[in-house]
Amino acid sequence: MENLKTSGTLGLAILAVLASSNALAAEPGFYGGINVGQSMATIDDERITSNLLSQGFTGVSIADDDRDVGFKIFGGYQINRYFAIEGGYVNLGEFGYTATTTPAGTMTGNIELQGVNLDVVGILPFTEKLSAFARAGVLYAEAKDTFTSTGLVINTNPNPSKRDTNYKFGVGLQYDITEKLGMRLEAERYRIDDAIGNKGDIDLASIGLVYRFGPLAQTPIGPAPTPVADCSSLDDDGDGVNNCDDKCPGSQAGQTIGPDGCPVPLTIDLKGVNFDFDQATLRPDGVVILDEAISILGRYPELRVEVAGHTDSIGSDEYNQGLSERRARTVYDYLTSHGIDAGRLMGPNGYGESRPIAPNTNPDGSDNPEGRARNRRSELNVQN
Repeated sequence: MENLKTSGTLGLAILAVLASSNALAAEPGFYGGINVGQSMATIDDERITSNLLSQGFTGVSIADDDRDVGFKIFGGYQINRYFAIEGGYVNLGEFGYTATTTPAGTMTGNIELQGVNLDVVGILPFTEKLSAFARAGVLYAEAKDTFTSTGLVINTNPNPSKRDTNYKFGVGLQYDITEKLGMRLEAERYRIDDAIGNKGDIDLASIGLVYRFGPLAQTPIGPAPTPVADCSSLDDDGDGVNNCDDKCPGSQAGQTIGPDGCPVPLTIDLKGVNFDFDQATLRPDGVVILDEAISILGRYPELRVEVAGHTDSIGSDEYNQGLSERRARTVYDYLTSHGIDAGRLMGPNGYGESRPIAPNTNPDGSDNPEGRARNRRSELNVQN
């Protein structure tokens, strides 16, 4: 059989109503599916007749079987909204003819076609659900021919077969029913070599389903709508601060609330206002920490704090008690000289070496300089 030539049309009107819908655009990822439809061939009756007449027959009539059911199973990867790579298995069906001759005889020929393909797919979105696509690729196909004859017709090669690689191309439409599931309508043309040296085309018009793998795309959540009412007259969380000024909406009942609507911290961590050995004079790093504490106390005027001083374990209890009180006094005087009301400060109180925050000695009894350095400190403790 030579010049297997076909024509097929695609019923695109089915999707026209669907084009107005909205949906999510295809995300990159893997997909798979199946198509089923009608494969069609035009058998070269003129060549068959000519061959038989050349063998001495005086008349030839031919009945063609030029249509069959074809299908394909495919998988692919969508690179982006506009391109994909796709491959799979295709079975184009079986086609044939029966030629009746004068003097009496018959020649019957059949061909079965199947193969695997690899395509590049270009995609043109019309809406977020509907898109057109075109494909071009290669087909590695197996053609199995069967020839039988009766009467005076002679058949010398009853079961030839051949495998070969040729091109293919096609066009189609896809409609995404959901984010995961889509429907396709396609028209494709496959270039085929049969087993006796003839070349021709077979068309496949098909409909199918495609399924996308992977998680669903996340729909961004927009910001909460701005309240219509005047926020200065509302106090939704009941903390005594209007919605306009409240930087912490939803404060829990029973918490101490500052003027910005946020809970007042129960502890001010000074990260250790540390002193040098046997000294009660502020170091530069201590000044920075105390300035930060003054800023916090200014934002929360209802806060009351205890000023406490501490020492390491070197020296007598009596001497360390006095040193801790001098250190507390140094911090107390710095705060009051920078605008903090003395009525908000308890103390200054000294605790000597009785409240270490780090070991003064190591487990083996040796000196621990780092631990002692941490214990030479003064703290601010918030009072509820």
